[in-house]
Amino acid sequence: MREYSPDLTPQWKRAKAVPEVPADPGLVVEVAGTGFCGAVVACEAGTVTLEDRFGKRRVFPLEPRGFLLEGAVVTLTRPSRAPAAPARTASGSVAVPGARARVARAGRIYVEGRHDAELVERVWGDDLRIEGVVVEYLEGIDDLAAVVAEFAPGPDARLGVLVDHLVPGSKESRIAASVTSPDVLVVGHPYVDVWQAVKPSALGIAAWPRVPRGQDWKTGVCRALGWPEHTGAAWQHILSRVTSYRDLEPTLLGRVEELIDFVTAP
Repeated sequence: MREYSPDLTPQWKRAKAVPEVPADPGLVVEVAGTGFCGAVVACEAGTVTLEDRFGKRRVFPLEPRGFLLEGAVVTLTRPSRAPAAPARTASGSVAVPGARARVARAGRIYVEGRHDAELVERVWGDDLRIEGVVVEYLEGIDDLAAVVAEFAPGPDARLGVLVDHLVPGSKESRIAASVTSPDVLVVGHPYVDVWQAVKPSALGIAAWPRVPRGQDWKTGVCRALGWPEHTGAAWQHILSRVTSYRDLEPTLLGRVEELIDFVTAP
């Protein structure tokens, strides 16, 4: 039988018990002895990842008495259960439950046509309402220079324009080049029509059909795919198959995100 051995360490030398706190996402702590302060973004395999206010992330071991919470020493522990993944908008952004639409900004995003506007709304609508960004369609960009002049963009009223078929040597590229205001950003995708920005896999087709030059592109697509030659109904079918950013080509995703960032920049 092992003999009882009393702890003869003086009471004043004994380490005081400290609270154990679950490292739940969002908890803000300071790492003892380092001065690094950040919010918990992950906790796994005996480590915790903190992100400071500048977005810098560092990983620290979950050591006893290793952190300060509101100035008091604590021991971080793994959360008792994994946190639920945050809800996401169709664009992939973190959803903000109950958020009200912001009053519309003076800045705008213009797109070429109604289908473009409906697709942007489908994927980025929640984000645009929170940011207070209005999207309008132009029914073509032939008069873009006049449209920009009438809008009268400025530092507090930026204008973003999304153009179809913006490729070198195209009519669209020449029109876009005529707009030189620093408060206007004109970007585009390479597709003949925004329909093509929807991934074929979202529609269950192998690829978008090639339509002979001189033939109406949308009608040609319907004909090649065996759809009724009713382009309005065809578009509604296409739009219904878009549920998130994953259904769109990266070349469109990047351009729309770029425009949103431009018109909402402080």
